[in-house]
Amino acid sequence: MRRMVWAMMALVVGMACGAQAAPKKNKATKRAVELDVPRDQVIAAALYTVHGNTLKLNAQLFPLKPGEPRDVRLEIKEPTGWEEIQRVKVCENEYGNASKDRSWTALFRVVDWDDTRDVRYRVAHGKDAFFEGTIRRNPVDKEEIVVAGFTGNSIKDIHGGDISRQDLVDNVKKANADLLFFSGDQVYDHTKHYEYWLKFCLDFSEILKDRPTVSIPDDHDVGQPNMWGEGGKVSTAFGAADGGYRMAAEYVIEVERAQTANLPDPYDPTPIGQGIGVYYTDLSWGRISFAILEDRKFKTGPLGAGAGVGTRQDRADHVKTPDFDVKKIDKPGLSLLGERQLKFLDAWGQDWDGADFKVALSQTIFCGGAHIHGKVGGRLYGDLDSNGWPQTGRNNAVKALRKAHAFHYAGDQHLATVFQHGVEEFGDANYSFCVPSIANLYLRWWEPEEPGGNRKPGQDPIFGEHLDTFGNHVTCHAVANPSKEPNGGDKLTTRAAGFGLVRFNKKTRKITMECWPRNTDISDPANKPYPGWPITIDQTDNYGRKAVAHLPTLKIKGAKNPVVKVIDEGTGEWVYALRINGDTFQPKVFKKGTYTVEVDGKILRGLEARQLNDPEVVEIEPIHKAM
Repeated sequence: MRRMVWAMMALVVGMACGAQAAPKKNKATKRAVELDVPRDQVIAAALYTVHGNTLKLNAQLFPLKPGEPRDVRLEIKEPTGWEEIQRVKVCENEYGNASKDRSWTALFRVVDWDDTRDVRYRVAHGKDAFFEGTIRRNPVDKEEIVVAGFTGNSIKDIHGGDISRQDLVDNVKKANADLLFFSGDQVYDHTKHYEYWLKFCLDFSEILKDRPTVSIPDDHDVGQPNMWGEGGKVSTAFGAADGGYRMAAEYVIEVERAQTANLPDPYDPTPIGQGIGVYYTDLSWGRISFAILEDRKFKTGPLGAGAGVGTRQDRADHVKTPDFDVKKIDKPGLSLLGERQLKFLDAWGQDWDGADFKVALSQTIFCGGAHIHGKVGGRLYGDLDSNGWPQTGRNNAVKALRKAHAFHYAGDQHLATVFQHGVEEFGDANYSFCVPSIANLYLRWWEPEEPGGNRKPGQDPIFGEHLDTFGNHVTCHAVANPSKEPNGGDKLTTRAAGFGLVRFNKKTRKITMECWPRNTDISDPANKPYPGWPITIDQTDNYGRKAVAHLPTLKIKGAKNPVVKVIDEGTGEWVYALRINGDTFQPKVFKKGTYTVEVDGKILRGLEARQLNDPEVVEIEPIHKAM
């Protein structure tokens, strides 16, 4: 996919490293980690991705002292020893608070990277500080790609305290995960991201060092209880319900630099308001094309939507009365992903170069995924922090994903769920998997008041087809509700904490979702995921819309698993795209008319949609036969 000029991105990074903000007062709290470490331990961790033969690696350092070198080296292990391949300056921008936190990051960008082999690397500072790991080869020939998913990583006392993450680290190793995905709230302190991010790095460095990682910040990471970025405006209302950011732009920029600078270059790096950057992009790894989205950055704030008055007594994002007409707050002009990201998804959905699957990674799922909030009895009739609102924006996002047959992997809700989404009717769109929180304070429950439709015999009424609190079509296939004990009990399992694994089988085109509790050995056959998991679906289930008619069956000669794109000649719009599994495919369509079909460069025009299961067969030989 064609990207914007790297020079613009370099300008944004330069702004992030150069800006300084005036200190703000901050309550004295204990340190998340000790900052004055032995000088051979000043490199805490490194996060990396490889995309399009470009390596981006972001090293996180502890504070450097006056007089110490400000350059950091990237070295790789060759038969003759360690060879330095790049040297960069540390970015040490001050966040702007009383603790004088700084970013202390070092970003390496290496083009023409050979991704066909494992490479041992080390980040080096001075004479004695080294952090070693492995840049893995691109697993393009691996039959099954495993992506480990996490959300909600709090170490605060009120969230259960600093509980060891070693069980998560060990299970990632046992699953031999190919990619790590942290969907948000890696940090829960709202004023000292650096300290708590260092703690995150230390807790997970053992797996970060050897695997590509996608870490995307959410509201708590950037210092807010909830966030509606609204294009970067300054927020002044209680709970940031007017939209925008409460913390200084310099703080937000540095949080995003620490967590996302290792991602591939942004699709369009143009900054939003206050000079805050963007990171939405795509990542190709193991023949899976990932769209990395920013759910919150362009979303409209709820204060003007009419759900509340935005005071401490009545939150603007919570609908508390059952007779409130939620359709009234789906107003023209409200934004969810925003036009920029929808444009990106439109381009990404058509680009299947080197990809067998399409997967969207984002902070949270596109529906109101819970009914009970905070405690037993805390029923809401709409949560505007969820991506079920605004409904028009939600539908636009879901339609964009289903055109690409994209599976959606996310977090944030503190509640593990699997939904199949619908736009016009139940089940006509893609599946989503929301992973459980690593540590779970704010509990939520999926507990609809009406039984679901089209359930399996004997299945709990909470499953099946439902309208969420905003009237969106969703089919619930699995949920890991917390215990109904006071405060959800006192265990990670009763509070439904855990993590997710998704397995993408490129041979069968099956997607298997697993939802695991904390402190469980996944390699022990006696241990099981949360009830309802694992769930396996077919790739094509992510466009579940029922066919009105079919085009002739395509018999494709001389090509292995070609890409098929269907275009409606009446509107000129592409209907969907998919790399098929095999050499035979009958395109389904959703209205009568004529269509153009593109098969790896070969174009067939004027194909008429006449009936379901059209018996006609068309032989075609593509122009481009490479996978």
